[in-house]
Amino acid sequence: MAQATPRGARRALPPAQSALRRRTRMQIDWLDVDGVRLRYGLRRGAGRPMVLLGTLGTHLDMLLPLVDALDDIEVIIPEMPGAGASPALRLPRGMGWHARLLKTFLARLGYDSAVNVVGLGWGAALAQSFALDDSHPVNRLVLAASTVGVGINALNTNSLRRFNAIRRFHADEATPDGMSGLYNGLVRQTPPKTAVAREHLAAPELHGYINQLVSRVGWMTIHRLHNLMCPTLVMAGDDDSIAPLYQSRLLYWLIPKSHVHIVRGGGHLFLLLRANECAAVIQRFINERRYDGTDNADYYALRGLPADGQIAPPAGQEG
Repeated sequence: MAQATPRGARRALPPAQSALRRRTRMQIDWLDVDGVRLRYGLRRGAGRPMVLLGTLGTHLDMLLPLVDALDDIEVIIPEMPGAGASPALRLPRGMGWHARLLKTFLARLGYDSAVNVVGLGWGAALAQSFALDDSHPVNRLVLAASTVGVGINALNTNSLRRFNAIRRFHADEATPDGMSGLYNGLVRQTPPKTAVAREHLAAPELHGYINQLVSRVGWMTIHRLHNLMCPTLVMAGDDDSIAPLYQSRLLYWLIPKSHVHIVRGGGHLFLLLRANECAAVIQRFINERRYDGTDNADYYALRGLPADGQIAPPAGQEG
């Protein structure tokens, strides 16, 4: 089992991340939850709390650009077992187990009422499982670069290539082309973005990374999504080869109260590398009592940008 950094120990951070922590007032702490030690970040604020869940091989500092772009709301970022500095489990557990752990974690922090949940990639799969568990209410749900578990082989070659590419990239061994071919989007379109991505991508620990991959073996929500009653925003990049656009369309069609936002030119990490745009869309979705799904047109029109590839939400649906 990986060893956690002792509480209170100072960890060297890149200057940009250190400045983001100060600006976002993000407090880092540890919590023991049923024998599992979790590292988490908490930014105190106003309004309904928001839980942010990262993807494979991530640490909580990856999501700080998004937190910085959001209004002064309360944000909780847990590092699930095997992610960031949280120790990996001895044996892998399924997504249902992770959802129950997240529920207990929030209860231990005193969050018993409905929360907003935003998940990216693997974190979006966890967010689906969490929202489908009626024991903890979810106010609004945001699924970024997500899938329904169909046609996705958790232990495929591409997943292992991602692990190796992140590890080598973090060690200054991988070429920008090697990373751009996996994550696409701005990483591919603008090679200098790879320098920014280096600060966002953690060097994953193999045991924890494999455990998270195995947790998705057999995971599937396509037969349960009709039970998901909370208003849901599906965000997808049209240049994402890891979570293809058709998976987001399936989520949109199967979730009753759903809307979709297509990020033009967005790769798998669009939530991180295009944080300002994504934060504006998420805030409107969360704050409006009746959400009509027109954020794409508004965002681009106000900035004089080309129109986004919007899919209109079903008529008459309310948030």
